[in-house]
Amino acid sequence: MNTRSTSRLRRAAAVIAGLAAASVALTGCLYSMIPEQKPSATNAPDTEGVSDDLLPFYGQTLAWENCGGGLDCTEVTAPLDWENPAEGDITLAVVRHQASGTAKGSLLTNPGGPGASGYDLIHDSLTFAVGQDLIDNFDVIGFDPRGVGRSTAVKCYDAADMDAYLYSIPTSPRGSAEWEAELLAGHKKFAEACDANSGGILPYITTINSARDMDLIRAVLGDKKLNYLGYSYGTFLGATYAELYPDRVGSLVLDGAIDPAVSGLEVGTTQALGFESALRAYMQSCLDSGNCPFSGTVDEAMTDLGALLASVDAAPLKSGDGRMLGADALMTGIIAALYSQDSWTYLTQALDEALQGDPSTAFMLADFYNGRENGAYIDNSSEAFRAYNCMDYPVEDDPDAEAAQKAKIDEGAPTIAPYWEGPDSCEVWPYPPTGTRGEIHATGAAPIVVVGTTNDPATPYEWSESLAAQLDEGVLITRVGEGHTGYNKGNTCVDSAVEAYFVDGTVPEDGLRCE
Repeated sequence: MNTRSTSRLRRAAAVIAGLAAASVALTGCLYSMIPEQKPSATNAPDTEGVSDDLLPFYGQTLAWENCGGGLDCTEVTAPLDWENPAEGDITLAVVRHQASGTAKGSLLTNPGGPGASGYDLIHDSLTFAVGQDLIDNFDVIGFDPRGVGRSTAVKCYDAADMDAYLYSIPTSPRGSAEWEAELLAGHKKFAEACDANSGGILPYITTINSARDMDLIRAVLGDKKLNYLGYSYGTFLGATYAELYPDRVGSLVLDGAIDPAVSGLEVGTTQALGFESALRAYMQSCLDSGNCPFSGTVDEAMTDLGALLASVDAAPLKSGDGRMLGADALMTGIIAALYSQDSWTYLTQALDEALQGDPSTAFMLADFYNGRENGAYIDNSSEAFRAYNCMDYPVEDDPDAEAAQKAKIDEGAPTIAPYWEGPDSCEVWPYPPTGTRGEIHATGAAPIVVVGTTNDPATPYEWSESLAAQLDEGVLITRVGEGHTGYNKGNTCVDSAVEAYFVDGTVPEDGLRCE
């Protein structure tokens, strides 16, 4: 059987997008008080060296409006096609929290994904996104990349069709040719809807175009160089920017790195192993808590969890709203909870309930992962995620490589493996990918800081090591611990190093290890 892990792996990467919101929502944290809003300031754009065809974009003056909570908002007009800027334009939604003190410039942020709303991250969760030292010293900027949220967005399905796409349970036996055909037909229908409803933007939803948009935002904010904090997929966006514009790199922190040189197939394998490792760490904690629905050793408990997944696969659990929780949705909920240790109590509750036939908390976790709330989808993260990845990652067709990667997953992630594999949804995307995979060196850029967490399930630590080594001026900070990403997660060593780098220009010692 010729299967690909890329379908599941790429959706797993999407929760990378939700790293900030996940911890906020699942730990019950509320937005902190934000200082009273300053009068909106508009700086002259930086148009130095801009070509005539791009001057209308780089020379635009921003009109800021109060958008509540001590923040102001604006829209930036960008070319639809950076190679042919006269062929049309798109709109980028931008939100700003002006520095509480004297601003050292702007600090752009990205929560990941691809497909997460950077606008919402800053508007709703400012102090989760950045620490107080950065709030004091920078105009903190959130933006929705092209294709996402409030910007010119990818649109595919209404809520009912999205429910069917994300939660329906195939009628054919898992792993059979009929099962693969059924899934691929669903992916094709989804892709056709995206093409029909997105106004012709799909070929231009790429990380390279988004990095160019980010340089435009830098310029119209009036900054000569880019200061940037990118989480997860946001590390790939930031590294791509540094490769395109090394002379415009100010201070860049790339937290929870994606290795740009790794193929989609290898990404899937590494993430499967990472989530299995995180699941084992969770299970040990669960067993130690004295309040775990499993017992025995970690190996025995993992075997019992595998039996629960197989049981739900054979006999899905009905929820109060009539939906059926199958093993894929249960696995989605498990993955969502593994992004932060703060969410492990919710995972215990979900698994305990599922063992008793109640899918309520498991659905809550899966719904959060998919951006679903009260029967509606509150964002387009699933659509934008698919659009970016299908354009960024070349479709692979190497049965031998696929078989080798499948064997690694089966051996190294036996609990997750049965629910990780399936046909690659990008096989039926309406446009061929334009992205390539390869090392990023950013030759000529100032030092770039990469933060990696040792048992990060979504962006495994080895990717941070690799990206830091690839970059000509890469500096690695290691956070020893669990969960996704390292900055602003309560580790004073990491936080102090990152903030000193941004605020004072103090480059951390390469190899700094924060226990």
